[in-house]
Amino acid sequence: MSTPAPSAPLAPFGARLRQAMDTRGPLCVGIDPHASLLEAWGLSDDIAGLTSFTRTVVDALADRVAVFKPQSAFFERFGSRGLAVLEHATAELRAAGALVLMDAKRGDIGSTMAAYADTYLRPGAPLFSDALTVSPYLGYGSLRPAVELARASGCGLFVLALTSNPEGAEVQRATGADGRTLGAAMLAHLTEENAEENAAERSAGQPLGSFGAVVGATLGDLSSFDLDTGGPLLAPGIGAQGATPADLPAVFGPAVRNVVPSVSRGVLRHGPDAAALRTAAERYADEVRAAVGG
Repeated sequence: MSTPAPSAPLAPFGARLRQAMDTRGPLCVGIDPHASLLEAWGLSDDIAGLTSFTRTVVDALADRVAVFKPQSAFFERFGSRGLAVLEHATAELRAAGALVLMDAKRGDIGSTMAAYADTYLRPGAPLFSDALTVSPYLGYGSLRPAVELARASGCGLFVLALTSNPEGAEVQRATGADGRTLGAAMLAHLTEENAEENAAERSAGQPLGSFGAVVGATLGDLSSFDLDTGGPLLAPGIGAQGATPADLPAVFGPAVRNVVPSVSRGVLRHGPDAAALRTAAERYADEVRAAVGG
């Protein structure tokens, strides 16, 4: 029996992300099969409903949306069968040319953080994804295993920096010993990560770093923060949470060119009709293009 040829290494996530958004439109669609949405679709809150929901979203949008953000918790609640649905969807989305950003918000220390990184960022792993959301609030240095594996695998990270939930301010706006808020400190760390990557890659034309921040689109004026980290800015909060694409320039300022707007219910509420899902996704992508000037 011959040994299969190894897969070609992935280009850096930032380069692949920019190309995907330029080609398919600047939009990330969340896949959040929570119980109320399953009910709204006329589906049962069980593995059969989860499977039908996920299958419909993948079939309708996999070949036309740049980025998908499955929320792992909504699959994990069904145990191993739910994770099997997530594995299958992740593989199908990536096979269709979409990027998968796994929204798992992992954060731990040492060998445990390394195991989380292996779960999502190690090529060949069942849940291998193009990028992963991570929490840095055990100290940014605790993310080092994920940073190193992401860099080696051509993957990306999105670090929680200034999130849209009101409770986040208790931690993210707190001030450290150096006088910076913790949110600002996380942005500074990401600037350093992208500078290290981009020093090698920009000469080859890479337009975007691979280490991004999560910054809520509902937060209003953020001009006191340096959002231009050289990497992408995942912007949840558009749609059901109240923000609109037209709000993006005022929130993100000059860094708006690097924003990855994330919409979940704003698109998913139009299901289970596949054509309606496609129309909603295309409308949001067009609105973002108009808002950010390209």
